[in-house]
Amino acid sequence: MSIFKKHFGGRNEPLTQGPIAQCILSFALPLFFGQLLQQLYNLADAWVLGNFSTNEAFAAVSSGGNLTFLIIGFFSGIAVGGGVVISRYYGAGDEENVVRAIHTNFLFGIIASVLSTVAGLLLVPRLLLLMNTPEAVLPYSLLYFRIYFGGVFTVILYNICMAIMQSLGDSLHPLYYLMVSSVLNMALDLLFVAAFRWGVAGAAAATVLTQGFSFLLCLWRMCRLRDYTRLDFRKLQLYPGILSQVLRQGLPTGVQNAVISVGNIVVQSNINSFGQYAMSGQGAYAKIEGLVFLPITSLSMALPTFISQNLGARQYDRAKKGAAFGLLSGMTMAELIGVVFLFAAPPALRFFVDEPEAIQFGAIHARVVAPFFFLLAFSHCAAGVLRGCGKSFVPMVTMLAFWCCVRVTYVTLAVRAFPVFQTISWAYPLTWSLSSAVFLLFLLKSDWLHAFDIGKQQL
Repeated sequence: MSIFKKHFGGRNEPLTQGPIAQCILSFALPLFFGQLLQQLYNLADAWVLGNFSTNEAFAAVSSGGNLTFLIIGFFSGIAVGGGVVISRYYGAGDEENVVRAIHTNFLFGIIASVLSTVAGLLLVPRLLLLMNTPEAVLPYSLLYFRIYFGGVFTVILYNICMAIMQSLGDSLHPLYYLMVSSVLNMALDLLFVAAFRWGVAGAAAATVLTQGFSFLLCLWRMCRLRDYTRLDFRKLQLYPGILSQVLRQGLPTGVQNAVISVGNIVVQSNINSFGQYAMSGQGAYAKIEGLVFLPITSLSMALPTFISQNLGARQYDRAKKGAAFGLLSGMTMAELIGVVFLFAAPPALRFFVDEPEAIQFGAIHARVVAPFFFLLAFSHCAAGVLRGCGKSFVPMVTMLAFWCCVRVTYVTLAVRAFPVFQTISWAYPLTWSLSSAVFLLFLLKSDWLHAFDIGKQQL
């Protein structure tokens, strides 16, 4: 176990030393397993509902990812900005500002959790109606999201704690805690849904309880550290200078997540118009895509921490080489995954749904988008690189322009002209292509050393 800790993010060690590829992959590997376990939360809900409840219940939960991400994604994006700030000071060896950044981020997380609960409970009923949720599915959706957002503070606080721990180079302990809570989540899903027959209410309760357990384990770890990175409730304070940096780095990502979710909700409303089998088929596809794309997601999450720490240490050339490695390896992995998924989609969809109509809708979507996974990977990794450089405004504008505005405009107009499900599916490779072109142009034309100097001055 000590060897595993040494090489895979088990301690708060900087990412400014050692082979670049090994550093990035070693830090990303626990992130991958952590994201995998996070996906298992959703997969467990979907599998149990798909096998022990109704198609309406499955459609309600599986089609709600964009709705939950609308609110959670906003505050999680700010948490990413907080992690960049902590990483920068940690790489520079500035202990005083590391302490201030940790406690500012945690207190902000408490405030954000309260705001998320209120916003979710007030907005969700109206949004479900705007999404053209079928009448047969609407009661299940309302019940699920009322319970989910009633306890959403557990999700927000866990994400804040995880961002703090990962910014300090510890991606392993959050993984341990997710292992425990994932097993607990599956057990509670089976108990509440399969045994007690609570349906969507049981699935929501299981998610909230187990996310809360993960948060408590992270909190226990953070309060037991013996160095200056320990969380001390007596030091909780919103330091204005630190909070300004956190918001400057994280608010663009938070706004990006929220607005893209709004765009995806509009797209989801068009999917809903094709009926409940389109909802469940697309929902099942989304679960599988989220799972198979995890290696790239984890890599893109590791890049901001790696680059930010090296900027803090003024190792600019190392940061540039890490960015190049992340982009190339992410695209290669994504395309290999896309080719496999292209042929494996129909049997994989049957894991969640057994209605032929639902499987058909999911397979249609997979055949359109899977060959273009390399473009999605490039956009995600490029955004991670730029956030690590303190340039989170660039991915925000790029993704809002294409993943929201262009995508919504295309779907709204194209579905009227070509009212088939494939029309919606083509919105994704189209907007991935446009965002990738802009990111590539920016990376090739921008002065990387100058960008790093700006990041240094922001310290």
